[in-house]
Amino acid sequence: MDQPKATTRPAGYTALLDRYAIRAMPNWHRSVISEGSTRRTDSSAGEVVETYPAAYWPGASPGDHLEFALKYDGMNLGMLAVLLPAIGADEIARYINSKPNGKYARRIWYFYEMLTGDRLPLADLTQGNYVDLLESEEHFTFDRAEPIRRQRVNNNLLGDASFCPTIRRTKTISAFIARDLSARCRTLISSYSPELLRRALSYLYTKETKSSFEIENIKPDANRTERFIALLRVALKEDLCTKPRLIDLQNQIVDPRFKDDDYRDSQNYVGETVSIGKERVHYVCPKPEHVTALMAGIISAHVRMERGSVHPVVQAAIVGYGFVFVHPFEDGNGRIHRLLIHNILSRRGFVPDGVIFPVSAAMLKQAAKYDASLEAFSRPLLGLVEYTLDDQGRMTVHNDPGVWYRYPDMTVQVESLFTFVEQTIETELVEELAFLANYDDTKRSVQAIVDMPDRDIDLLIRFCLQNNGKLSQRKRESHFQLLTNDEIDRLERAVAEGYKQPDSGLGG
Repeated sequence: MDQPKATTRPAGYTALLDRYAIRAMPNWHRSVISEGSTRRTDSSAGEVVETYPAAYWPGASPGDHLEFALKYDGMNLGMLAVLLPAIGADEIARYINSKPNGKYARRIWYFYEMLTGDRLPLADLTQGNYVDLLESEEHFTFDRAEPIRRQRVNNNLLGDASFCPTIRRTKTISAFIARDLSARCRTLISSYSPELLRRALSYLYTKETKSSFEIENIKPDANRTERFIALLRVALKEDLCTKPRLIDLQNQIVDPRFKDDDYRDSQNYVGETVSIGKERVHYVCPKPEHVTALMAGIISAHVRMERGSVHPVVQAAIVGYGFVFVHPFEDGNGRIHRLLIHNILSRRGFVPDGVIFPVSAAMLKQAAKYDASLEAFSRPLLGLVEYTLDDQGRMTVHNDPGVWYRYPDMTVQVESLFTFVEQTIETELVEELAFLANYDDTKRSVQAIVDMPDRDIDLLIRFCLQNNGKLSQRKRESHFQLLTNDEIDRLERAVAEGYKQPDSGLGG
């Protein structure tokens, strides 16, 4: 006979969302309390559901569930931003007065005042040790924390009330950091001659430019390509994350007819036309009246992280993805988003001086993963935004989802950027540098057989690589009619040997 399943009831954030009938972005961790005595963890689709024994039941009050949420569900500022006003000042004050020196009570007190802008009717604490707002073992934090006397807490958040992301120290991120990708990049670069590196970088600037445009299905002309390459060179040194600089970047990247002189003042969105007059919306951007404050918050967080020791990839993900989620311009947001990633990785010394990092090429090759890194934020948010489109495709947003843009959990985006960075080092840089090194060796071998002009050698190698190691009859007749069959056979073998492939296995 089947045993009846133990009854469960939600706790922490889920219990509070149910209690106040609030819809929210999903938290990575969800807690339920069972009547049984076992503790169980189930993981699927990026969510951890943890079942706790009955003894873990926190109590009936909202304060009890807030404390439980911070202990077991983790810090989620967006969740607190929608729950704390719903619970109300009186209930929050009662909870804090019941345990004024408790670390969770002090954190909740600080967050209530930070997130609502209202001051609770409580006297400043005058004794007790200071506690960190975020546990540094669990989250990435600002290492030069500001002591707050009122609640006796150390503000080690990465941002402020205008924009404050949280990033969990997951096993995935910790493993990437332990691999020291920056050192790997430096070792790789140092193993090649300065001349070869110079040639490789010249190509990589163009490759990165074309990849960044191609992600958005744009084919830039020669003028736009050169302008973007110039910006990539600037991104190696100058701080691009200021409002005037960002506006200037937008003006240089887009068609001159679509230049902006400030952040946008209209509602925009990302979508696709599925039929005449019918749009499929993929992402709703923040309301225009929120853009200026959000961008000021991102820039402030950038400056804050610059003063600390936050890992460069973490900072680049926060600023780069934060920018594209705000979408402050009508056009050019994606390219600026990727340019900011370059800018921070270079200025923070993650890559060697002067080295362009073709991260857009890695994103383009792993397009599904790149899209997933964006959709991890955009897809759940879409279900919370109430909007309409008029017959000209203009959007009106009818509710206020602003807290989710201000206080995102960006763990997925940081993990994704680490993946693209590793791919950039281990594939894009390795392959390009190895290709050029093989090219030089092959060129010398070709010259030993036939002392041809450099241009003819370049064509010969390219044609062979494009045709599975063989020079086609048409190319022989049009470009190499002066060579004998024996010479061509030997040249083909030299190319195959130079690229460590059998005669018939060079690929396209």
